[in-house]
Amino acid sequence: MKFAGKAKWISDNSFVFSGKKTSPHPMLFKKEFSLQGIIKSAQIVATALGIYELELNGEKVGNQFFAPGFTSYAHYLQYQVYDVTDYLKQENELLVTVAGGWAVGSYTMSRKNKFYGDRQALLLEIHLEYEKGEKMVLGTDTDWQVCENGSILEADLYDGETVDATIEMHKLSFRQATPEKLRIKPMLSIQTDGGVKVHEVLRPISVGHTPSGKLLYDFGQNFAGVVQLRICNAKNGQQITVKHAEVLNKHGELNTKFLRTAKATVTYICKEGAQEYHPRFTYMGFRYITVEGIEEENIEVSGFVLYSDIEQIGNFKCSNEMLNRLQENIRWSAKSNFVEIPTDCPQRDERLGWTGDIAVFAQTACFNFDMEKFLRKWLRDVRAEQLPTGGIPNTVPAHHYRFPYTLYHMATDFWGDVILLAPWAVYQATGNRAILEENYEAMKRYVGACQGWARMFSFGKRRYIWHTPAMCHYGDWTAPDGDFADWQRRSKWTATVSLYNTSSLLSRIAGILGNTKDEEEYRRYSETVAKSYSDILLNGTGTLTKEFQTGYVLPLYFGMLEGSVKEAALQNLVKLVKKNDYCIGTGFPGTPYILFVLADNGYADVAYKMLMNTKCPSWLHEVKTGGTTIWERWDALAEDGSCPWEDSKGGGMVSFNHYASGAVGDFLYRRVAGLEPLEPGYERFQVKPVPGEDITWAECETKSPYGSIRVRWEQKESIFRLMVTVPHGTECRVVLPSGQEYTVSEGIHEFKEEM
Repeated sequence: MKFAGKAKWISDNSFVFSGKKTSPHPMLFKKEFSLQGIIKSAQIVATALGIYELELNGEKVGNQFFAPGFTSYAHYLQYQVYDVTDYLKQENELLVTVAGGWAVGSYTMSRKNKFYGDRQALLLEIHLEYEKGEKMVLGTDTDWQVCENGSILEADLYDGETVDATIEMHKLSFRQATPEKLRIKPMLSIQTDGGVKVHEVLRPISVGHTPSGKLLYDFGQNFAGVVQLRICNAKNGQQITVKHAEVLNKHGELNTKFLRTAKATVTYICKEGAQEYHPRFTYMGFRYITVEGIEEENIEVSGFVLYSDIEQIGNFKCSNEMLNRLQENIRWSAKSNFVEIPTDCPQRDERLGWTGDIAVFAQTACFNFDMEKFLRKWLRDVRAEQLPTGGIPNTVPAHHYRFPYTLYHMATDFWGDVILLAPWAVYQATGNRAILEENYEAMKRYVGACQGWARMFSFGKRRYIWHTPAMCHYGDWTAPDGDFADWQRRSKWTATVSLYNTSSLLSRIAGILGNTKDEEEYRRYSETVAKSYSDILLNGTGTLTKEFQTGYVLPLYFGMLEGSVKEAALQNLVKLVKKNDYCIGTGFPGTPYILFVLADNGYADVAYKMLMNTKCPSWLHEVKTGGTTIWERWDALAEDGSCPWEDSKGGGMVSFNHYASGAVGDFLYRRVAGLEPLEPGYERFQVKPVPGEDITWAECETKSPYGSIRVRWEQKESIFRLMVTVPHGTECRVVLPSGQEYTVSEGIHEFKEEM
């Protein structure tokens, strides 16, 4: 089903929205129509500039939030198809509410609005088929009516929603809709996933009061979503206010400072009696809420967990409960940030599609979730937003956010690498090479841009060192030591490894796709980059002039070093880790890989000491201090639970729901449990556990295209036992801790040996 060409874009051209850093009043469109006989079937095809919701004869149509979804609207706009056969009566009233959303409402840290249009607009067709065979299409036109004074008074993704339930439909002042000419000309495409939905419903684990007397609810879990309110004994006009936050401040009140300009507030004005309400055009990231304007006995509160329609396919557990909580934190941060696009955070005035976050997290995400539809949809926008010179914007959809201080046409290492890393992660998980084919030309253009920036104003081996000014990169972003400038000054090292990895990976992808000329060209180039890194950035000795963990981790993980240089770099890394008391010292680029480098090069004991460390900065420090998601910065809370940043100006970089450093999950699955694919889609896979510390058992499961793969090992006294479930059509290579190897096919297999 698609648009039949009968609908025209409509809006209300008398509505002029001039507010700054806010969103427009929602528009309410109305169409009344009668049936001309007995209906066989009826569908609605709809999209909007803004976010919309349908109500037919008093019933909400569909279960999706934020339709038509978030895409690069200048290029693509999704539409939805709804079967409404069972909603119809002889006389019908269709209401469509369209809020500003991402297209017209305030968005990004600047709180700019009207990115894609001056006001909301609607495009919709009602397709009717009668039992006698007659077909009719009713499209949006000037016969529709519109108003801006409906019951939803305010709707903003950051600030929240205000609803007045006392407003009565029959008293609204509708006027004729007007034709709308959009500023953009997007391609209309049918939505291929299920959109954002309610996946879990949480109940508060405690109810109390703040020192200021407000009702305080703790859901026990940080998440992205909205509250549902069940209200009884309400008075007409009674106002209920709900505010949201991830943490409490030192006074026991909601800490809203870290939300920056986001108000994250819901205001509901009651009608008389019992009623239910949940926001429809906003969402928040929160664990705690305060409620004002009603007594506890007259309200029941739940939390609707919202994220895109992705299936959870993987899990990990072990004998250590802190690691189990870490796994849960990884999954909750992922769910919280898979709301239409892969965002950085769900709570403050940001929620952007930062490319660097998903670039480093994609492999972990693909173990836990079926990411193919979600990422293929978003990667279409990445390709559409690719710059003429080949660079990838740092956020997609792009909103021209220009930090670091680059000319807009530059490429940015690791952030732009997403055009290769995300498709590769999906390919490894699914075996579907279509995602490589779709992105191949964009990959080549991006790698070409990186190579161009590296060789600019350079000679000899330095043409293979990506040396553009530090201010043009993120470098070792969010490393525990230093500030923005310190992280950026490490960019020569991070960018050059990026140059190697993207060229090397593109060579592999070219080979898979049968492009042998490209395969050889990119392989030779990557080898030259590796030699230049070793000779110039590691001084030919394996030692950095100014040492930092990521500077050693990256070339070691990606196999850029050989011989004595490799051994020296490894020893230097181990010394840094021990000197740092086994605390993490890497930023975005190095964090996913540091434990692999240690464990795979004879230092599994060092890797486990870092993994199991509870001192700040570490993954389990976040768990120890009560974190239920992954944080943006390692020191968001001190070891005593206080926040070192609470009295800082602004609100800064303190998000308690940022999944990037949760990429450590990949180590849990591939080394602690021991499961990793040897061929795409797990057609051949390996189970090679690396036991360590006091972990006595571990297990993991993921759903491959061939079926579920399950791994469990346990170590009791001197006996090591391993059980593997191998799906039909696959082959498993089993490597026990002693080094003993087996190859097995379909079935459940058990192995044991003395330790």
